[in-house]
Amino acid sequence: MAKPDAWRLDPDAYSFVTSMDTRFQDIDTMGHINNVAISGIFETARIRFHHHLGRHPQEQGVRWLVAGLALNFVEESHFPYPFEIRCGIGHIGRTSWTVSSAAFQKGLCVATCDTTVVTHGAEGRRLIDPSLREAMELNFLRQPAERVT
Repeated sequence: MAKPDAWRLDPDAYSFVTSMDTRFQDIDTMGHINNVAISGIFETARIRFHHHLGRHPQEQGVRWLVAGLALNFVEESHFPYPFEIRCGIGHIGRTSWTVSSAAFQKGLCVATCDTTVVTHGAEGRRLIDPSLREAMELNFLRQPAERVT
């Protein structure tokens, strides 16, 4: 798996931030936070981000399903330092979108996560609701302009 672009490791690239404590039980035999625990932390952050967008799928009579997930472990993370998880929208399609996130500890990016979510109703895939699309567009990742040196 390719290493994330350098700009993805910058906290300013993300519009939403939430904090979560690490737990002693998340430590693995190597002495750092276990990768599975980090996956769960990204899941909780993604749910908080979706609530931040102001819409819940049940209000629309649809379900949001995770279709894909890509995790990059950039640095080791440790207990007892809290995580600061930052999220933004990486891509919006007709029936799916990508939530792009990064986890920081003590100001250092330790992991990134891209989660593709699809919207389903009783008839199958559903188009993204226009008001949800508008909220997502306000939360796109902010890739810095290239610097000329």
